[in-house]
Amino acid sequence: MVTIEKVEAGAAAARAMPRLPRRIKDDALRLLALRLRERAPELFEANEADVAAARASGASEAILTRLVYDGKKLEESIAMIDAVSRLPDPSGRTLESRRLDDGLVLRRVSCPIGLIALIFESRPDALVQMAALAVKSGDAIIVKGGREAERTNRALAAIVAAAGVDAGLPSGWLVQLETRSEVARLLALDGLVDLVIPRGSNEFVRHIMETSRIPVLGHAGGVCHVYVHGDADIAMAVAMVVDSKAQYPAACNAVEVLLVDEAAARSALPELVGALERADVALELCPRSMAVVGPGPTRAIKDDDDWSVEYLSLRMAVRVVGSLDEAIAHINRYGSGHTDAIVCSSGEAAARFMAEVDSTSVYRNASTRFADGYRYGLGAEVGISTGKLHARGPMGLEGLQTYKWLLEGEGHIVSEYSSGARRFIHEDLAVGKGGIHG
Repeated sequence: MVTIEKVEAGAAAARAMPRLPRRIKDDALRLLALRLRERAPELFEANEADVAAARASGASEAILTRLVYDGKKLEESIAMIDAVSRLPDPSGRTLESRRLDDGLVLRRVSCPIGLIALIFESRPDALVQMAALAVKSGDAIIVKGGREAERTNRALAAIVAAAGVDAGLPSGWLVQLETRSEVARLLALDGLVDLVIPRGSNEFVRHIMETSRIPVLGHAGGVCHVYVHGDADIAMAVAMVVDSKAQYPAACNAVEVLLVDEAAARSALPELVGALERADVALELCPRSMAVVGPGPTRAIKDDDDWSVEYLSLRMAVRVVGSLDEAIAHINRYGSGHTDAIVCSSGEAAARFMAEVDSTSVYRNASTRFADGYRYGLGAEVGISTGKLHARGPMGLEGLQTYKWLLEGEGHIVSEYSSGARRFIHEDLAVGKGGIHG
């Protein structure tokens, strides 16, 4: 099947998906999870081949870590699918209702976006997350993963697409592209595709934005920070920083820059550096940081002004700052707007940090690794949107919905209002919690 036929099949499925009741969508999710578990051996075999090929080609450790789809990842996928299935149906909800006049009622109702293309690098589990969210939201999807995971993505897409159809979803609800030339043709089909979501490096996302005629919702990398304030509890700071960096360093919500207030530097830095090094983290320290802790085998002087590096590995930068103001200014200048945290006792310092740091997620005394759709209770996520329009932060079901206005009258015409014969009431009506789908 050529690209245009694949996209047309997806567009046809997108028109059919909004008619599905919740029962069919939830049945599809349950069958999807079952099929993944039943066919786990072939998934793992395909993934092992991808990982071996990537390792032989000299791929970085960060890419290899993201590429793995093993038993642990499978169980995470199944838990995520279950969480999505238990969420309310997001489509068909009345968001607001207003009586414009007697017999003339206006409602704003949630509905799926339509046909969404997800183009992603490295992580095959992104395909499963997006598929589960699409089922529940009532969208159809086109998926294109990176070449480094082509065997895994092909196996996942085949299993997931077939499970959905067997449960009652329309054929074409999930379409897979496999080549760059297909993506290039896809990006010109703005009459069929409603939204493109690229998920990968900043360069990758920028390329998609610059070449697509379709609206693009970028999910780029994360240059995340932890700032240790002058009054921070040092034991708390150590635990938070190590978790933020070392728990899963290849994630976009792993911290890349540690900022330490000069008021806490002499007491906190030695413990922070020691704990990070025990977790096998190599450090690039500013001259002021190095002056406090001294040289070491895994310590290097950071003598440039490039504080926007996304390491995605057991490596991070450390800088001493003179104040809360300087920490906020540093984050807003060099950060990617993803996730940033402060460790402090002061409620005033926390309030200023959380109000003035311009990121999608801002934390007080919590690891940056909490920035995740599943951990936020969204079921799963398409990715982390660092933009400010439509969706921001972990993008779950709500981000895959738009809305439309529904007006019901009794033969009302505008000329009666223009002439003054009738007047608008504009009476807001109560909005129920339920949707239109059972």
